[in-house]
Amino acid sequence: MFSRIFPKQFDNNFQGHRLGIWLFVPLVFMKFMMGFNSIFFTRFVATSADGLNLSSYGSQGAQAMLSLYVLLGLSLVVLALIGATALVRYRSMIPFLYLVLLVQQIAGKVLGELYPSARSGPPSTHTASAFVVAALIITVVGFILSLWGRRPAQEQPLMRGSR
Repeated sequence: MFSRIFPKQFDNNFQGHRLGIWLFVPLVFMKFMMGFNSIFFTRFVATSADGLNLSSYGSQGAQAMLSLYVLLGLSLVVLALIGATALVRYRSMIPFLYLVLLVQQIAGKVLGELYPSARSGPPSTHTASAFVVAALIITVVGFILSLWGRRPAQEQPLMRGSR
């Protein structure tokens, strides 16, 4: 299992279940779109999708919050580009990237609870909640499928006298 998450080299040899790749595609696309929207439609995403009440922060606080949203969007776009690279060229990297996405999502939830921000309405009414839950489910299922599947090719033992 650890050899699939942390392979000796990144190549295009994916050992997991093929459905793990197919679930990775919409996940990468979703991360890219979330990042793109956070960069180019920052205020809309912060106020409607995530339910932030920017007026409660004052003008400088609201600007700082929007700046953080842009930076978060950039990190999501970069993560999606790394995922797209793995899909095209380095498929053995997919289980590791699933793990990275799981850590990012779970740590984000934990840190969001430790450092809450003022929001308008209950969290279940924000459209971002549905995307976060969907992304988490896809990530968990995809991670399991990327570890489960074909067995890695057995290395051939060296015969005596041959080198």
